[in-house]
Amino acid sequence: MIEKAYELVQKRRVEQVSEGVYNVVGDHGTYIVAQKIDGALSCTCPGFIRRGRCSHSLAVLLIHKPALLKSIERQIKSLESKRSRRGRT
Repeated sequence: MIEKAYELVQKRRVEQVSEGVYNVVGDHGTYIVAQKIDGALSCTCPGFIRRGRCSHSLAVLLIHKPALLKSIERQIKSLESKRSRRGRT
């Protein structure tokens, strides 16, 4: 889920449409992520409705937390580097 959220941010698939409301273009449709008064996020996708979390809401969170986005970026690049080294052996 984290890698997918990171990809949504990198591909600029998150668009703020009003204060605290975002359209996020996912693989299976466009979903609305809204930030409540207490800061909690909700999403209209089936995954969020079932589990209370999803890559769309995480992508919005990453936009608001640049330090977290950078940390995830470093981790993903490190994993990709390890994967590519394994593929060469």
